[in-house]
Amino acid sequence: MRTYDFTPLYRSAVGFDRLANLLETAARTSQDSGYPPYNIETTGENAYRIEIAVAGFSPDELNIEVKENLLTVTGRKTANDDAAAQKTYLHRGLAERDFERRFQLADYVVVTEANLVNGLLSISLKRELPEALKPRRIEIGGAKPLIESKTDKAKAA
Repeated sequence: MRTYDFTPLYRSAVGFDRLANLLETAARTSQDSGYPPYNIETTGENAYRIEIAVAGFSPDELNIEVKENLLTVTGRKTANDDAAAQKTYLHRGLAERDFERRFQLADYVVVTEANLVNGLLSISLKRELPEALKPRRIEIGGAKPLIESKTDKAKAA
């Protein structure tokens, strides 16, 4: 695994520290295990969905939190240790272990809903730009004289 040093970016660019932090975080999280597997898809021009395979987890064992553009999904198994101690497995392939998945969200991306169906946690997201940032059409008026004459002032009165 190759590591990158972003120190020169911090020394020579102003205002790009958030971008460098995102790149560093992405490099660190790419080394994480692949559990649980997930998909990220676009469902519209400004809509997205994250689907996470959480077979064996109930809704009360899952937590979804958004803080400062960071979406964190955690799963904590509660009663598996006692039940597993009483069972004898010939093969145990279902990974029902605790997990934490983090997703960095762009500015103005909000979580709109979350559903758990058939072991698949589906989190819907939408980019909601504030009115001040949305494009708006500017009306073009007629030509106005650059210099007002005395007759123009008399007509206006």
